[in-house]
Amino acid sequence: MSLRLQSLTLAIASISFASAAQAAGLDRSTQPSWGFTQDGTFAYIERITIDPSISGKDNAATTPSPTTYEEGRDINNMALNYDFINYGAKADVNDKVSVGVFFDQPWGADVEFTGNNNFVNGTVSAQQVAGAGQAAQAAATAAKTAAAAYQADPTNQTLAYNAATAVKTAQQAGAAYNLASNIAQHPNEGTNASVDSKNFTGLVGVKFGEKNNWQVYGGPVLQKLEGEVHLRGKAYNSTQGYDGIFAQSNGYGWMAGLAYSKPEIALKAALTYRSDIDHDTVAYESMPATGESGSYDMTITTPKSVNVDFQTGLNPTTLLTAKLRWVPWSDFSIKPPLYNATTKKATGADFKPLYPNGLNLIDYSDDGWAAEVGLGKKLSNQWAVSGSVGWDSGAGDPTTTLGPVEGHWNVGLGAKYNVTPEVAVSAGVKYLMFGDAKSKIPNGDLVGDFQNNDAWIYGLRLTYQKK
Repeated sequence: MSLRLQSLTLAIASISFASAAQAAGLDRSTQPSWGFTQDGTFAYIERITIDPSISGKDNAATTPSPTTYEEGRDINNMALNYDFINYGAKADVNDKVSVGVFFDQPWGADVEFTGNNNFVNGTVSAQQVAGAGQAAQAAATAAKTAAAAYQADPTNQTLAYNAATAVKTAQQAGAAYNLASNIAQHPNEGTNASVDSKNFTGLVGVKFGEKNNWQVYGGPVLQKLEGEVHLRGKAYNSTQGYDGIFAQSNGYGWMAGLAYSKPEIALKAALTYRSDIDHDTVAYESMPATGESGSYDMTITTPKSVNVDFQTGLNPTTLLTAKLRWVPWSDFSIKPPLYNATTKKATGADFKPLYPNGLNLIDYSDDGWAAEVGLGKKLSNQWAVSGSVGWDSGAGDPTTTLGPVEGHWNVGLGAKYNVTPEVAVSAGVKYLMFGDAKSKIPNGDLVGDFQNNDAWIYGLRLTYQKK
């Protein structure tokens, strides 16, 4: 039986491969450690396609707040289809030392709002822009007059209040004019965002123990990151029209893990840690409400993660698999300098700052947890099939408008065909049922409700393995 169980891993391995392709936060892919712990010489290339459907309703409340929501207009599917390729290879230098190189795309987002809702610009006529300009000019004149009166009698508290009120009114009128001008230049344009990442990982592993059952592995990671965000529609209040383009940057981190195997029962277990990575980049920002724009230095830190992978043979033709993943999304944020500085200027009725430290453009309230269990079945020397059930916690509810779901449940099916003893083709499909979530803007105001959403994930993988 032990020899048949040893061949079971080779027959079934690498069927399920879309486990984290639509997970919490910006999570897209699994760790490359699954490939590095394969036996013998191993190489793969895979293509994963994600077809999400995320729609909802905007907030019809006249004055949105963190607790006020009234069902509004339809929000069409705002999640774009996307696909990506991962690949890697490993080889055994001798019976103890292994080396490998891997490429994956761990973080990402692609969204675009369309239709007639609070996340899409309307239209503004030239007459409306001109009217807003005249109102802004009149408010500015009134502010100068009130300021002059206060300067003439600086101990008069009534004049001080009138001057402060007039200045705030002038600022609001100026922002309204700037926003009207911006909308006129971008009519019917919807909020959209994209984030792309690329990881290049090199690993070295050393086996130890009486039967070389244990393996410690690790190595450096080069990560490339870039993205852009364009906020449109009145959902974003005074920050609507904001543009942020974040130049591609390189960051460096590391990955390490410990694995245990017992081939006679097809048992494998691995614990893998990937470090967080700092990216020093340049943000090209524009804030129409204040008329400010420019390039600013900033740092984005992508989060660390921990993966646990386990498998064991139940009988000579059946393999049990389990996976667990943790990502501390509650520690993650994107804080563009101009965006943050602009939100610091917001004041309440008492003229005191509402957000003394400013706001993040994107952040999350909870850590992300994901788990999956599956069964693989060897049907013949050529064919194997698998099925899985998985769960993802999401990263909090309410959540960002750029990913308005609270985790998901998923079910998956896969099949593997051994073309030759070394070459195999695997295909899989996974269905995700997203959790309902409210969406919020950075100040906490509710701006949307997203329910009954789902996604399909398709994957194709080519592998080569020789023991």
